[in-house]
Amino acid sequence: MTSLVLIGADRRADLFRLGKPRVVALIVFCALIGMLLAVPDVSQWRLMMAASIGIGLVATGAAAANCVFERKRDALMVRTHLRPLPQGTLSWQVAASYAVFCAALGLLILALFVNLLTMYLTLATFFAYSVVYTQWLKPRTPQNIVIGGAAGAMPPVLGWAAMSNAVQPEAAVLFLIIYAWTPPHFWALALYRLDDYRRAGLPMLPVTHGAPFTRLAIWLYSWILAATTLLPVALGFSSWFYLSVVLLLNFQFLARAWQLYRQPSDDLAKALFRYSINYLAWLFTALLVDHYAQAIQPWF
Repeated sequence: MTSLVLIGADRRADLFRLGKPRVVALIVFCALIGMLLAVPDVSQWRLMMAASIGIGLVATGAAAANCVFERKRDALMVRTHLRPLPQGTLSWQVAASYAVFCAALGLLILALFVNLLTMYLTLATFFAYSVVYTQWLKPRTPQNIVIGGAAGAMPPVLGWAAMSNAVQPEAAVLFLIIYAWTPPHFWALALYRLDDYRRAGLPMLPVTHGAPFTRLAIWLYSWILAATTLLPVALGFSSWFYLSVVLLLNFQFLARAWQLYRQPSDDLAKALFRYSINYLAWLFTALLVDHYAQAIQPWF
């Protein structure tokens, strides 16, 4: 840890990039949605803030650990070769120290200021992403995204647990939505980054089964996603507002997936990948608006 303390200011930007801040921002956003959906108002904002900081720090540590474990593969891929470790601007020892520091601090904050359930669930998520997915699944099976997607689907569950000290059915539904969203999201990326994954020797679906099979899988999983996003309505904890928004979002998602299936191109795969990020943000925003609108006007 000494190497981390003594690091110069000129390397702090590299440490910041090592933690994948855009990915962490999406994780914290999804966790915050879970928190806000678990309570009727924002009166517990201090608890929300502590949980967001703790979860964000552990996510940063997990991202940094991922970069440490994948530094050799990252050097082979156009998408990742400019990261600090492949470029040699940071040593893996400093990066590993940073990962441990961020994760440990985040877990401590969760244990002291949130609750032990959230701390243990966040620790399990850290292990599932950093070790199970990165070390075991990603280099061994084309189902890495399907199985490993469970770790990426945990943020709203962590947020819900932070506020309620429990994992309730609504939190499980939020988990299922992200879990169903993950395969078409990442397979779209894998399609237009096929050469990268092939060069790195990673068995992503388009590498092992070909692009046509992957496009079909995206199309079929898009229907699974569309069905899963209707669960909040079916279970009665969202209303017509969320339903109307999610139907529009799903129509766009399915249309883009169908277009990609029928007219394969890297541009369409890239467009679907980018839309899928906005899709998730809009979907959870609609859930949040619906939740608080119902609290104000029960007939909503």
